Parts: sequence; C-alpha cells; structure tokens
Amino acid sequence: MFSFRTGALENQLDKALMSGRVGCFCTQNCWDTARGRYMYDLFAERGNLQVVFKPKFAELTPGTNHIIFTEEEVRQLDAIVVEIQDAGARYFNYTKDVLSLMEMLSGMEEAPALYIVDHINPAGRIVEGSMPDGKTEAHTPKVAHRHGLTLGELCNLYYHEIGATFALHVISALASDATRQLLPWTIAPASDIPGMFTCEMYSGGGLWNNTAITPAIGTARPYEYLGAPFIRHNSLDVLPAPSGVLMRPCTFTPSTGRYQGQLCQGYQIMLQPGTEYHSLLHTLQLMRYFSERYSQFEFLDGFEEKLSDSVIMSYLKGEISFQEVKEHVKTEEQKWIRKAKRFCLYDDQPYRIK
Repeated sequence: MFSFRTGALENQLDKALMSGRVGCFCTQNCWDTARGRYMYDLFAERGNLQVVFKPKFAELTPGTNHIIFTEEEVRQLDAIVVEIQDAGARYFNYTKDVLSLMEMLSGMEEAPALYIVDHINPAGRIVEGSMPDGKTEAHTPKVAHRHGLTLGELCNLYYHEIGATFALHVISALASDATRQLLPWTIAPASDIPGMFTCEMYSGGGLWNNTAITPAIGTARPYEYLGAPFIRHNSLDVLPAPSGVLMRPCTFTPSTGRYQGQLCQGYQIMLQPGTEYHSLLHTLQLMRYFSERYSQFEFLDGFEEKLSDSVIMSYLKGEISFQEVKEHVKTEEQKWIRKAKRFCLYDDQPYRIK
C-alpha cells in the first residue's frame, strides 16, 4: 500500500503513529523550524518513541558515515519515520541506507509501516547521466547519476522496483514549514555536502572518491576542489571546461581521507552566475585529461560499480570520443526522464540540460 499525504507529520492520525511503537530514522535535517524541535521529539512527547536511528558521529564529523540498524530492532516497531535530506545523486550514503531499510522491510512478513517525511531536492530537477547497465553498489536504484527526484519519489520508485507490499506513506515536502522557510542546503545533508554549490558538483564529483584524485574531502569545499600530490600546475595547460565554468589552479591539504595531511595541487571549479552545470560530463572530461597526462592517475576499487555504464567507461579508457559519450548520455537522460515521470509526486518535472 502506497499513499502520498499533503498534511504535516504531526497531523497524521494513524494508530501506528499516535500510540504504536515508533522508530525514527533521521539526520540533522529533521529539524522543525516552526516548533524548534527535531522530528523524533514529537514521538518522545507522545511517549511512544522506541529508538532513533541516526549517524553515529557528530553531524560535521569528517569522513563518510552511515545509519546503522538491525532487523531485531526493526521487528519491534509498528512504524518507522524517515527524515533525511537527499543530495540528488544516486551514490549518497544516507539515501542508500533508506533503500537498504526498504529491502529489509520487504523481506519481513509483518513489517512496520514506513513514513517518509519528504524534502526538496537541493540539486533541483536537473537530470544527468544514465541508469545502471551492469553491476552497481549495494542498495542502488535504477536511476540516473543525478536523478532529479525527491527522497519520497525515489522511495516510490524503489518500492515498485523491489515489489514491496509493506505500507509506504510519503509526507509531502510542501506540508512542512521548514521546507518553505529554509533552502534545502541550509542544514548540511552530510559532512561532505556542506554548502550551496556542493550538490551541483556531487553527481560528477562523487566519482572522484574512487580514483587517485581526491575531491577535497576533508576541506571546507569538497567537490568544488579536486587534486592530488602528483598534479603539477603548468600555465600552458588548458583544462576542459564547459561554457560558464572556470578552472582555478589551487592547493589544499585534506584533514581526513585520501592524502590526509599531504599538500595537494589541483583546481577549483567555479560556476559563473546562472550556469546550469553538467557535473557528470565535465568530470568525465577531466578524468580523461588527467589519465592521459599522469601515470599516477588510476581508477580504484568500486569505480566501475559506482559508474555502472559501459559506454562511459569506454570513453574514460580512450576508446570513443567525447561527442560519442555526450550523445549516449543525452539518449540515456531522455530515457530516464520518461521513467522518472511515472513516480513524480509534485507538479514540476525532471529535465535535462540542453
């Protein structure tokens, strides 16, 4: 059973929410601006909060994180309320944790009802890339690299993909004062998604995490910066950059992750006002550029599963031209948009950069 609800969470009168055993699955983005409390405080006040599933460390702790839960904990609940901020790309850890939870619920005979408190996508409705055509990372839905959906819409899609029958209810992002008052990146979705432009860079930039170049994880501007100790600046070098994008030579020293404590030379990606940035295509150009110039550059374990596109991989190996991969991506984006529209819950629709 699936439902889309336009009333706020506190106005939902389901027995499971009012008097049942409730678990809350959340990040710092579940802050209620109207009442000055977190989402789980609602159930603490009602006296039926059983457990809070949230990231283990502080919200701005460097490094990646996950939300951990067990089947034993889940079986003891009547309802699970999810409120996180998705980052707009299919490799975001907390979103994959939600989809992992859905897989668990789908395998249970008497699963608790799942409620998704939806949020606006900080990466907007722009679509980039292709649906997976091979092996993928665990808990990855068949969506484009930058999918243009909200978390509620993603869960709607995944619910149908896995053939789930447990009760799934999505609370509209337009039902909350917080989503009307705050821009979706005001509270950082994760420690490596800190600012206004990060989500625009993430759909391509997230792929750097599985290469010998770091997207400046462990700095104040991850995914806007990229570099490595082996990169050397040369005034004669002309890096690929689409219209409206500037590449500034820079240096940084990560405080965590790859190259922790080492001086990295690299570049800052700077967007001119009004630019619609296709992060994936630009990242692919940069990866091929660096692979052709630096023997130290390599694709690390997990890269091909994260990318999950054999045609794009052929481009990165130097087997086809950029024009060919660009046409491939265009076709794939059109396919994804046709699929995505079946799961949209709001009036605005996903679209591609032309």
